[in-house]
Amino acid sequence: MSHESAEKNPGDRHTQVNILVQIPKQYQQDPIITQLAVKHNIQVNILAATLGTDTTVSGWFDLQISGPNQAVKDALLYLEDHNIGVYHKKSSETDGW
Repeated sequence: MSHESAEKNPGDRHTQVNILVQIPKQYQQDPIITQLAVKHNIQVNILAATLGTDTTVSGWFDLQISGPNQAVKDALLYLEDHNIGVYHKKSSETDGW
């Protein structure tokens, strides 16, 4: 076994983050949370949500996402690339330590 294969890739370390996500009205009919989980192979736990039938306001999700470190980072970038507001919450355990 080579030294490289014996070392674990830091991107494979399990990470968990708690975030508030603001879904703009133009995305309210899109499965953004489902796409986030499926596309990036992460677990998404919806802790709370505010999403009304009034499409003139944004919806909010309180999410806990977890998975390999790099997958979580990619998922957060995905949200930001789609102009979805991401607000990090303080957590006692954010990187599996």
